[in-house]
Amino acid sequence: MKTGADHLCDALLALGVDTCFANPGTSEMHFVAALDRRLDMRCVLGLFEGVVTGAADGYGRMTDRPAATLLHLGPGLANGLANLHNARRAGTPIINIVGEHSTAHLPLDAPLTSDIETLARPMSAFVRRIGSAASIERDVTEAWDASLANGIATLILPADMAWSERSAGAPLAKRSPPPRREVDPDKFKTVVEQLRSGCKAALILSGQALRADALADAERICAKTGARLFAQGVNGRIERGRGRAPIEKISFAWEPGRAALADLDMIVLIGAKEPVTFFGYPTQSGRLAPEGCSVVELGGLGHDLKGILAHLAEAVGAKSAAGLQTSHRPPAEMSLQADGPLTAEMINRVVAAKLPENAIVCDEAITSAGFYELSYNAPAHDYLQITGGAIGIGVPMAAGAAIACPGRKVVSLQADGSGLYTLQGLWTQAREKLDIVTIIFANRGYAILHGEMRKVGVASPGQNARRMLDIEDPEIDWVKLAGGMGVAAERVTTVQRFAEVFDAALRQRGPFVIEASLP
Repeated sequence: MKTGADHLCDALLALGVDTCFANPGTSEMHFVAALDRRLDMRCVLGLFEGVVTGAADGYGRMTDRPAATLLHLGPGLANGLANLHNARRAGTPIINIVGEHSTAHLPLDAPLTSDIETLARPMSAFVRRIGSAASIERDVTEAWDASLANGIATLILPADMAWSERSAGAPLAKRSPPPRREVDPDKFKTVVEQLRSGCKAALILSGQALRADALADAERICAKTGARLFAQGVNGRIERGRGRAPIEKISFAWEPGRAALADLDMIVLIGAKEPVTFFGYPTQSGRLAPEGCSVVELGGLGHDLKGILAHLAEAVGAKSAAGLQTSHRPPAEMSLQADGPLTAEMINRVVAAKLPENAIVCDEAITSAGFYELSYNAPAHDYLQITGGAIGIGVPMAAGAAIACPGRKVVSLQADGSGLYTLQGLWTQAREKLDIVTIIFANRGYAILHGEMRKVGVASPGQNARRMLDIEDPEIDWVKLAGGMGVAAERVTTVQRFAEVFDAALRQRGPFVIEASLP
């Protein structure tokens, strides 16, 4: 006889889900005991649920398969929702296991009772409460299918379903991923005809359309047809650097976004959303496409985006076309002997110049952004960024990416304000001995909000506003914070010292934090 929790664990492992990011509580102890009996499941503790869900996001982005999360009842799920929002926007496969009171205990309305289904639905493509120990394999299989087709799946595990016993039965058979959605043939035909006609068009890509082989096809399509090529403004993962097709991201800001898309007749979305501004403002439209431009969604989540681009390249006669010679972005040139006070631009230049081959870059620098524009010709690397605007993804996303790819160096570009949301993820990095260099852009404020204040006409914020936008009184000491989490760290104030410390951090294995103090 096995418990329902054992059957749940066995089913996950049979489907290749062998990593569980967890922050369990009392209701989940039977599942914890089951995980303890299966050492082929790697269990990773996060000290806060936002770390758990953010790490599962980073893991899924790099493996293209789901990890499990283990969360304690409705409040535990609620604590992890912000990074599930980012994961949903990235299209990341995740299977959440959320504990629940036993069926008999629920009517008593104990303090931790909540409506878990309602909490889960906004971030989940699939939500199911396990209603019988006999249905667990089916429930897990359908959640796995849903996660690969549509992103996040959430299973609610009542305690009595976890402790119920039944015979072992036949092991779950290996299973192929669910079939991809079909492309609308009429839309495809229209796009091909328009591209062949020489209309002013742009391809905007996201998801798996931003992998190196798909980008090569997109580049050939543009070389053949004269179409422009862009990535969505924020993306789960881009394979980029030397030897890979360069691609510009669409800005969310109104003026540069509109300028990039000016005079277009057609925008073709492949894995991407229609380009819009991040926020709405009183005097301008949120849409970035020009008036009269048709916007065609050729493929999205659940489609074979790589296949769409390969088929499109063939249909427009671009398979043998010479690639675009449009690597117009110059290398990140700088004198490594240059010195002086640190700036965000110099940090990004040093990182782009020294980035190891096959590194993974996790970027939540936000207002210290600029690495992407400086790293077109950096060594080949994967680029992961915040996708849903819910800050606090960077530290745990780097942890999940490092667990997914243990042989690769992870460089985390982290704003100081957003880093404080999931600081506990450094402890997970230390415990798991993850090979991550975290660079804190320490400007001691929510600089993006200062910019938004200027947009609403407040050039010089007053006392109340400053106390909501700045984090310098008292000043945050990242070296002490990192040390308290078990991660070595150093604070640097000059370009030369930053370059030296970054070099040293790249040579060693394990987590390291560089607090880059900005003026």
